[in-house]
Amino acid sequence: MTQPRRGVGRPPFQQLHDDTTPEDRPQVSAEQLAGQIRETADKLLRDKASRGDMKLINTALKELRFCFKVMAPLKNRPKVTVFGSARLPPSDPSYQIAVEYGRRMAEAGYMVITGAAAGIMEAGHVGAGKENSIGINILLPWEQHANSIIDGDAKLMHLKYFFTRKLLFVKEASAVALLPGGFGTQDEGWEVLTLVQTGKSHLFPIVMLDAPGSDYWTRWQDYVTGVLLARKLISPEDLSLYRITTSVDEAVEEVLRFYRVYHSMRYIGRDLVLRLRKPLPETLLATLAQDFADIVVSGTLTQGPASAIEGDELPELTRLRLHFNRHSMGRLRQLVDRINREE
Repeated sequence: MTQPRRGVGRPPFQQLHDDTTPEDRPQVSAEQLAGQIRETADKLLRDKASRGDMKLINTALKELRFCFKVMAPLKNRPKVTVFGSARLPPSDPSYQIAVEYGRRMAEAGYMVITGAAAGIMEAGHVGAGKENSIGINILLPWEQHANSIIDGDAKLMHLKYFFTRKLLFVKEASAVALLPGGFGTQDEGWEVLTLVQTGKSHLFPIVMLDAPGSDYWTRWQDYVTGVLLARKLISPEDLSLYRITTSVDEAVEEVLRFYRVYHSMRYIGRDLVLRLRKPLPETLLATLAQDFADIVVSGTLTQGPASAIEGDELPELTRLRLHFNRHSMGRLRQLVDRINREE
């Protein structure tokens, strides 16, 4: 199989998760933030917080600190988080397609993050191999072993709380792939969609991958369109935030294409800044400004170099600026797709 060229369709790694604070504020140093953490701990004592509450915060903080330490050396590697059932055996078609997806993403230069257990989680690691696998295991009331690929590896983490685990699944990901699963998979899928839809996360590709002939995600889509969309509980453009496919080729291409021209995003004051790998032709820029005027509060789309306030953040990348309305995330995804497709 032909190996994808390095750098093609690759995400921006550590720059993907810029602070999107609405207003420009003075930079707070790491030392100052550590001081604020200590101050918060002292306030908990003054507030007479219960031992249970203190224990919860302490455990969560220790878990996150350790995981950040494990992830730090890997910050320059793009990562895809793969969700799916722990109950599916290797003979299941969904398991087999997860193996192939993990292998293809590793060939494209991505690491594969899973929940480290059996089933689809194991399959993603089987495909990616130990070197390209990251495991974030959850400690359950019953004993749950990590799969044989990641067991004993330095990139395996064990967490007590689902909320810290889910934070890491999204924070470290440049893309998310969901395969068939139960309550946990559905929970993770809805949360990922909610975070992107509400702008609480950066944009990234979300793929629902199914085995050929299976109807798991098409039946899910029937509910989304037949109930949520039909009752106007979501907007039509929200359907652009994800893609359903039974093709590994399409699932891989969905991720690589997303980063073909688009690189990352951040807010500067009132403006959303999209970082692009290359300038857009002026004719395309004019077309986009007209077609996406509905998500611009004032002014229009403008293109140029990095602003002074961005300092030395990726100065080689072109900036596309717009006064974004901050709620039409589905339309924003459509804008990114147009940039990647029509450039």
